[in-house]
Amino acid sequence: MKSDNDVTVCEVGLRDGLQMLDTVFPTDEKIAWLRAEAAAGVPEIEVTSFVPPKIGPQFADAAEVVAAARSIENLISVALAPNLKGAQRGVELGVHKLNFVMSVSRTHNLKNVRREREESIADFVRIVEMLKSLPAGQRPRLIGGLSSALGCSYEGAIAVEEVVHCARALVDAGADELLIADTVGYATPTSVREVFKAVQAEVGNVPLSAHFHDTRGLGLANVSAALECGVRRFDASLAGLGGCQFAPGATGNIVMDDLCFMLDAMGMRTGVDLDKLVAVRAIVARNLPGTPLYGGLARSGLPRNYIPSAKRSA
Repeated sequence: MKSDNDVTVCEVGLRDGLQMLDTVFPTDEKIAWLRAEAAAGVPEIEVTSFVPPKIGPQFADAAEVVAAARSIENLISVALAPNLKGAQRGVELGVHKLNFVMSVSRTHNLKNVRREREESIADFVRIVEMLKSLPAGQRPRLIGGLSSALGCSYEGAIAVEEVVHCARALVDAGADELLIADTVGYATPTSVREVFKAVQAEVGNVPLSAHFHDTRGLGLANVSAALECGVRRFDASLAGLGGCQFAPGATGNIVMDDLCFMLDAMGMRTGVDLDKLVAVRAIVARNLPGTPLYGGLARSGLPRNYIPSAKRSA
């Protein structure tokens, strides 16, 4: 799926944004959300998580949501697969990308997926072997996700060498892409530059993407730092929904609407219509009354006489 965009944004609100909420988002409204955001030009959406319903009741409708996502032309569907069983489920349903997540922090990995890091890496190897056994046209791309890579609520600072070690292990196993995540919002622009440059030096041309939380208000500053390192794919969540139940103090993801505005204002094409994107927030608001929704663009609107980057470069 070729794109003329300068930066790819991936909506993670339907998974990361909903996973901690007690309110189960209705299936038909999830589908309305992903259709509206795709219509606004968002090219990738992480639509669900393949976890048992007793652990993640929010995602008991995974089959229906994935089917709806796959029916949308040019939309790349992404799903979280925490283990081999989840990856097999993703293949069965036909998602375009599987996002396998392990934590660089040993403590967080034990709490999040109940395994040692080495066990997660071994499971990743099994997933790669399973995918290689499939016909080429049936293989989803496999993202190696490194959670708690820039800090951990349990362990504090994470050594850059540990991030590089885990990145190398996933790439050697066969990751198509790497996703480096600041799960708890500990990162600063300085640490982002240090970690991303170190990983790039180790893995070469393997595509890197970033996942930032805005716990301490540095989310978009960290995006800017990652852009300086050449990163061109970012996760974000509409209205800043999200968090992690195994990361005390972690608040929501960076706001998708604000991210797209910042990139557009910098002259970087995302393919996203900002007005249409902000309008999608109404779907979230009507289904999550009382849940805080964040975002400066939604609050203040576009600057007077604002010209989108696509029109500026036309």
